[in-house]
Amino acid sequence: MKNFLFAATTITLLSGCQLLSSDSSTVPPEELPQYTQEAGLERYALIHPGAQPAPAVDRQLPAQLQADLWDRIRLQMALDIPQNQLIDSHRDWYLRHPAYIDRIAQRAAPFLHLIVEEIEKRDLPLELVLVPVVESAYDTFAYSHGRASGIWQFIPSTARHYGLGIDWWYDGRRDVMAATTTALDYFDRLAKIFDGDWLLAMAAYNGGQGRVMNAVRRNEREGKPTDFWSLSLPRETRNYVPKILALSELLRDSEEWKVVWPHLPNQRVTDIVDVGQQIDLALAADMAGMSLEELHRYNSGYNRWATAPDGPHTLLLPVERANQFRAALAESDPSDWLAWQRHQVRSGETLSTIAQRYNTTTETIQQFNDINGSLIRRGDYLLIPVASQALERYTLSAEQRLAAAQNRPQGQNKIEHRVQRGDTFWDLARKYKVTVANIARWNNMAPGDMLRPGQTLAIWQTNSNEQNVSASSSGTPVMRTVHYQVRNGDSLALIASRFRVTIADIERWNSISRERYLQPGQRLTLHVDVTKVTL
Repeated sequence: MKNFLFAATTITLLSGCQLLSSDSSTVPPEELPQYTQEAGLERYALIHPGAQPAPAVDRQLPAQLQADLWDRIRLQMALDIPQNQLIDSHRDWYLRHPAYIDRIAQRAAPFLHLIVEEIEKRDLPLELVLVPVVESAYDTFAYSHGRASGIWQFIPSTARHYGLGIDWWYDGRRDVMAATTTALDYFDRLAKIFDGDWLLAMAAYNGGQGRVMNAVRRNEREGKPTDFWSLSLPRETRNYVPKILALSELLRDSEEWKVVWPHLPNQRVTDIVDVGQQIDLALAADMAGMSLEELHRYNSGYNRWATAPDGPHTLLLPVERANQFRAALAESDPSDWLAWQRHQVRSGETLSTIAQRYNTTTETIQQFNDINGSLIRRGDYLLIPVASQALERYTLSAEQRLAAAQNRPQGQNKIEHRVQRGDTFWDLARKYKVTVANIARWNNMAPGDMLRPGQTLAIWQTNSNEQNVSASSSGTPVMRTVHYQVRNGDSLALIASRFRVTIADIERWNSISRERYLQPGQRLTLHVDVTKVTL
C-alpha cells in the first residue's frame, strides 16, 4: 500500500484505539425511544410513518432535486455489495425488524439532510450516512462502556487527536455537526491510506487503523489477498462492515426487498445559527420559542448552562425556530445574552473558590475581567457571567448529569486541584478523603487515565454538618442499554460503580448471582441512565 509509510507515525497512537466500543451491536427496536417524543419534534411533523407516502423517484432529475431524501441518497450509492453470508444474516435481521428502520428515520430526521450535504461536498460515498445507524442508531446521547459518545461514537483520545473539542463547557462528540465534520475528515484520510478501499476504511474506523493495517501486512507476507473479506479481524469488525452493506442493500434495492423507508422531505429542516459569542441556553431557548430541554437535545454537545466562552457559539435549530431566533438576536443587545453578577472579593477568597460559587471556571473569570495570573485582592470587584435560571432547570447539562452520577450531597465544597508532577489518582484520593472512582467521574476520566501536570481537577468535599441528601432526582433520565464484556480484574462491585447501577440490578438483568465469579469475556446487559454516567 503506497500510503502506509505516510501513516506510520500515527500507527502507535491509533492502533487498537477504536471509535466504537467492542460491544457494539444493532440496537433492538424496543430499545429505541421515539425521537419525536424525545425531542418534541412532533410539533414540526418532520415525519409520520404512513401519513406521508414517499413520492416516486424521478430519474430524469439529478439526485439533489429528488423529492425524497432517501432517493437523493440511493441514487448516489456506489459501493459494490457482494454475495456474502454475513451480509445476508444482517439483512435478514433488519427485514425481521421493520420498526427499527422507522425509528432510525425519526431519529435521523433533524440531521440527515445536513449530513448528506457534507458528504456530497467531499465527494465521499453516500453509504456513510448509514454509519451512525450501526454506531449509535442516530442517538445523540449514545454511550458505550468504552467511553464512546455521540452519533459517530468517538472515544475521547481519538476525538481530541482529530481536533474535536472536549472541555468543561463543551463535548464535541455529542455535537452532531462538529462530530460529523470530524468523522468525515477521518474517513477521507482512511480512504487515502487504504488506496480508496472503502471497506478497509470502514473497518479501520471501527477496529482501529493500526489493527487493519497490520492484518493487511500479515496477509501480504503470507501471499494472501488483502481485501476486507480475506483479513483476520476481531469479530466486531468482521460484522461491522456487513451491517453497513446490508443496510445499503435494503436502501438501494428497497423495492426488491419491499422495505419502506419513511418519507423524509429532501429539504433542510434544521439550520445552524452562529451567535458569535457566549449565550445562556435558557435565554436562547426562550428567544427561539422552544423549551430548554428541547433546545438542549438538538445541541447536546453543550455541557453547561451556556455555550462555551471561547466557542463554539453555534446552535442547531428547526428552520422556523432558527428564523425566529435570528430575529430575536437582531432585536436584542448582545450584552444581555448573559446574566451578570458583580462580586466583591472577600478576605481568603481565590479565583477557584469564586468560580465554584458561580458554577463557572477560573479561566472564564480571568477572561471577562482581563486578569493575568491568579492574583486578586480583597475589595476588588469582579464581573461574573451566571446562569439566568436555577441550575436544576438545565436538566440535560453535565452539571445535572454529574450531580446525579455522584449522588452528590447538598452543602458540598468544590476544590480545583492543579495537577503537579508525580500526582496520582490514589494520592489525591487519600489527600482529599474521596475515592479514586469519584475523582475520575467528576472529571470525565477513567481511573486508568494519565494525569497531566497543569491539568485542573474538580474535587467535591461534603460539609460535615450537612445532611447527605441524594441529588439523583435532578435531571431527566436518558436510558440506554449497554452490552458489557467482562475484563480481567472486573467485579460486580466495580462494574456497578462504573455505570452507577446496583449489584442487585446487574444480578436481576443477567440472572446471575454475586456468589459466582465473573469470567473474562462474559457479556452482561446493563440498563444505564447516561445522564448519570460521566465516563
